[in-house]
Amino acid sequence: MHRTRIKICGLTREEDVLAAVNAGADAIGFVFYPPSPRFVCFERAAELARLVPPFVTVVGLFVNAERSYIEAAKAAVPLQVLQFHGDESESQCLGFGLPYIKAARMRQGLDLLKYAACYPGAQGLLLDAFVEGYGGGGETFDWSLIPSGLPVPLILSGGLHAGNVTEAVRRVRPWAVDVSSGVEAAKGVKDAARITEFVAGVRHAHG
Repeated sequence: MHRTRIKICGLTREEDVLAAVNAGADAIGFVFYPPSPRFVCFERAAELARLVPPFVTVVGLFVNAERSYIEAAKAAVPLQVLQFHGDESESQCLGFGLPYIKAARMRQGLDLLKYAACYPGAQGLLLDAFVEGYGGGGETFDWSLIPSGLPVPLILSGGLHAGNVTEAVRRVRPWAVDVSSGVEAAKGVKDAARITEFVAGVRHAHG
């Protein structure tokens, strides 16, 4: 079994970035969606990104954003991957010179194989729970809805925390896991101990 990669998303404070990288996170995410309580402006994200050491991926999360907004984010922040959580088409995710991840909001009736076929250029599919609004809802979804044979790496999200991530990794065998609310003391405020426990939970899944 490969080593499951870990992304900590929705970082807004210096100490949270440091806690994530010190715990062993492979990627960190900045939310560029203004309605989110985890939103950061480009200037703030650029300051936080300066704390990220080599070989930790910086990801920018967008929801139905204008192309000019994404270009401005890319110009201001050293992003390495774009993550799209809205209703973007494949063409709206391409053309930025960066790889992208597309989120799928899981619910009964969603044909994930058909959905994946609509995004042949995606570097991965991030599976999240279907909730009102976009992301960070802290809700899990029925993992049995995930079909086998996805053509791209699977990133598992949605309601993960230290108490269930070991089981999630063992059952789903994702390429990576993505957590936000599951390691928070309050919305947008991460808890270093919970981050450490979450990472340990992922590692424990590998025995």
